[in-house]
Order: sequence, then C-alpha cells, then structure tokens
Amino acid sequence: MSTLVYLIPVALFLGALGLFGFLWALRSGQYEDLDGAAERILIDRDDTPGTA
Repeated sequence: MSTLVYLIPVALFLGALGLFGFLWALRSGQYEDLDGAAERILIDRDDTPGTA
C-alpha cells in the first residue's frame, strides 16, 4: 500500500507531462501538414530539369 503513495503521483506527473507535450505540439503546428512529409519523400531533388 505504501508503494501506491509513490506510484500515483509519478503516474499523474507523467500523464501531465505527456498532455503538456501534446498540447505544445498542437500549438506549434506539428500536425498542420500531415500529407506534406509523405509526398516530399517521393520527390527526388536530383532529377530537376536543367541540372547536368
């Protein structure tokens, strides 16, 4: 029972830390362009016209 005294605050702290990280990612625009990175990986920068 005495272990719960330590585990419950640690679990609450880690949950709050995860929630804070998620909200920070939302506010900084991490989830605005979900398809852009998936499409950018398919573009080969070396095959642009005009380069030798």
